Amino acid sequence: MTRETRSTCPYCGVGCGVIIESTGDQITGVRGDPAHPANFGRLCTKGSTLHLTASATVTRQTRLLQPMQRLARGEAPAAVSWDTALDNAAGKFAQVIRDHGPDAVGFYVSGQLLTEDYYVFNKLSKGLIGTNNIDTNSRLCMSSAVAGYKQTLGADAPPACYDDLKHAQCLFIVGSNTAWAHPILFRRIEDAKAANPALKIVVADPRRTDTVEIADLFLPIQPGTDVMLFNGMLHLMLWEGWTDAKYIAAHTSGFDALKATVRECTPDKVAQVCGISKDDLLEAARLFATSPATLSLYCQGLNQSSSGTAKNAALINLHLATGQIGRAGAGPFSLTGQPNAMGGREVGGLANLLSAHRDLANPDHRAEVAALWGVPSVPEKPGKTAVEMFQAAADGEIRALWIACTNPAQSMPDQATVRRALERAEFVVVQEAFATTATCAFADLLLPATTWGEKEGTVTNSERRISRVRPAVAAPGEARNDWSIAVAFAHRLERLIGRAFTLFPYETAESVWNEHRESTRGRDLDITGLSYAMLESAGPQQWPLKEGESTGRARLYEDGVFPTPDGRARFVDTTYKPVAEAREARYPFSLNTGRLRDQWHGMSRTGTAGRLFGHVPEPVVQMNAQDMARRQIGEGDLVHLTSKRGSIMLPARASAEVGLSQAFVAMHWGEEYLSGCSSGGTRLAGINALTTPAFCPTSKQPELKHAAVKILKAELPWSLLAMAWLPDGEALAAHRALQPMMALFPFATCVPFSGNVQGSERSGLLFRAAARDAPDDALVEKIETLLGLQTPDTLRYADRRRGQRRSARLMRRADGSAGLEAFLLGGDTSAEAWIATLLREELPAQSYGRLLLSPGSKAPVAVQSRGKTVCTCFNVADGAIQGELARCAGTPDERLARLQGALKCGTNCGSCIPELKRMVRATPAEAEALP
Repeated sequence: MTRETRSTCPYCGVGCGVIIESTGDQITGVRGDPAHPANFGRLCTKGSTLHLTASATVTRQTRLLQPMQRLARGEAPAAVSWDTALDNAAGKFAQVIRDHGPDAVGFYVSGQLLTEDYYVFNKLSKGLIGTNNIDTNSRLCMSSAVAGYKQTLGADAPPACYDDLKHAQCLFIVGSNTAWAHPILFRRIEDAKAANPALKIVVADPRRTDTVEIADLFLPIQPGTDVMLFNGMLHLMLWEGWTDAKYIAAHTSGFDALKATVRECTPDKVAQVCGISKDDLLEAARLFATSPATLSLYCQGLNQSSSGTAKNAALINLHLATGQIGRAGAGPFSLTGQPNAMGGREVGGLANLLSAHRDLANPDHRAEVAALWGVPSVPEKPGKTAVEMFQAAADGEIRALWIACTNPAQSMPDQATVRRALERAEFVVVQEAFATTATCAFADLLLPATTWGEKEGTVTNSERRISRVRPAVAAPGEARNDWSIAVAFAHRLERLIGRAFTLFPYETAESVWNEHRESTRGRDLDITGLSYAMLESAGPQQWPLKEGESTGRARLYEDGVFPTPDGRARFVDTTYKPVAEAREARYPFSLNTGRLRDQWHGMSRTGTAGRLFGHVPEPVVQMNAQDMARRQIGEGDLVHLTSKRGSIMLPARASAEVGLSQAFVAMHWGEEYLSGCSSGGTRLAGINALTTPAFCPTSKQPELKHAAVKILKAELPWSLLAMAWLPDGEALAAHRALQPMMALFPFATCVPFSGNVQGSERSGLLFRAAARDAPDDALVEKIETLLGLQTPDTLRYADRRRGQRRSARLMRRADGSAGLEAFLLGGDTSAEAWIATLLREELPAQSYGRLLLSPGSKAPVAVQSRGKTVCTCFNVADGAIQGELARCAGTPDERLARLQGALKCGTNCGSCIPELKRMVRATPAEAEALP
């Protein structure tokens, strides 16, 4: 019998509600929750495929299902009992603390943990052990937004809400590809624009992303110049008399110092630094300041910067100067990157924070938390933040690391230092749901944790809305909830250090949450009026919601009173500083990193669904076509992408999104999908082998959005391409088995793909590699074996002298035709296009036979590819879309509607709509094309 369980999506900070369908101990389906106020039933491509990533097949091949321990680094881990694992962990941590002090240990946790998990880890570190060395991957995501809100408004509290999109008359989107990073929120932006065509939308971004498709004004600023842009806008607002003098006088302080600074930010200077026209600068300032209600939306483009706090504060300065805050449709609204980064901030989960938005540097705040926890004191010494923590471990200062629900061996900048830290640390615990992450390879102890669909607790989304997370199925294997793992460890550690009574008397997630709730009493995020029971009966609620109140507050600061000592918001005197690592002659390109539409973080979950690789199937570096032409780099050519910290190889792809002297690589590609070996023998570690550890001095958030790189064409004449459909339940295991072989080539990628024939979805793998010379036959044969090409019915051709090798296997289908099941091209891979099309699209292949083994690129007969997937939900490719558009006449809106009616693309999650609109404009109808 099918059950339905309400929960939330584990991806971006929008906090979408989902309804999980399950039978027995299996999740069988998922759909958007129409009652949830964040999404009203909508889900993006990632959310709508959640059930595929939670199947029994995926669990069996990727999940960590029991505690595992390595007796020596580099060895395979062996299963141990929970008691053995936790006893060993407690003993090792106690020994390190005894010998080297509490600051010799560190905890690195995650914005994907639930609030209850976060709270226990924070108390464990700061209350029991007595170290503030606990930080989170939210440091890489939201710490600049935290610091910016605190500097200006007095508290880490986004003042706006999603409903403000309906009331805004101007949207200012900066540093955010909202269409891809927060797709359900973007659907609400599209709805707002459709309901109010007068709504003006300004987008500022170095890249021409899908978000720009909806913009009335696009500002293609140079990387890192946001502060100059905002100060230049304020300069013009002052000059034109567009500031709100009454609001400034009544509700703010510090404006005079800022005015002196922005006086120097003239239109000429801003245009030169930012690379935009003075007319566009003036129009942006006018729209922002004179609109009846301006709402700004911003994310990692402002946060992941060595000037991250200044960027956030400079944008908030514009809202304060124009009175665009504290009313419907107006305010600075930071978009949270992770599903519970807000919850982590609420419990003080960063190295410089304490529970309920208290400051570690404030002795009164430390005393309040110590009293709540029943400990003599909370340590006053600031803890190590993410970059600092791994540097300290690499230097031998931190000797034991506990990593929970995050993958620093892929996501942290400057991977050489991070991996040195993981190797040098005496003891590394990884608490994780997936055994496939890169960090697991460095763990002395692996602890299996529950994940989406199995956990219970709460999360908080970008608009301060708390939702319940409910388990739909039992935990697989021996996996345990994160908070309960931390509690069990804490109990053992308490005994070893001689505590007479426990600080962790929790039996349920709710008991943890109730203590967290009490910690908020009297604070800006007071939730003493909220309970699990209320969340069950009334649904998700926004904070603050004080005792005695029945609903939370949608908007903050409507009375113009701010949580500062004098009740006034504070202007921050923000001065422009360039990026930490400027372009120069040796490194002439600005490297930007960001999200893909259908993938999430390190892809430990989304990477298990081949369907989600349809839109962007393989890692590439996007470059401007002019830059490629100047360097004689062709489409798909391999290039060396090199910074001062490392070098990787990627295929180059021309992109109209990327400006001159800029390059873009998606953040998701770690060594699980992109690998190889440098000339010195060092294994490469994905895109973050290149990024800089430089961070904002206030927020300590690293500048993941910019690194100076050089791009040189790679000369690797021998190449290999292999593709195979694999039996159900074997693709992910084969992927893991192929990963060590990837590191044996100077360049290699291995990615899943999928197909859907007659309603049945199939899974496959694509393996690509390049080298200077042909490798040993034994290595290629191992690859063939894993891809089902070492069978008696495999067709073969080999010319060892020339380094040429081909193999292909066909299989008879139920209808009598033969389809290509697997192939490998070694040396000459020029036939990739037509042979890969035969396999991917499962076209009849019996007529080709041994022609599959013939040299050259030309197909013996025409093979028509369906093209690149645009709509993931309905598996619609660009070939079908262009064909349909050629038959559709009318206005762009009419043609889009007819396209959607005919092919269904863009009618489910809507993530492909910006791309569809671009294709509508670019593809004339047949009638329109006639003279």
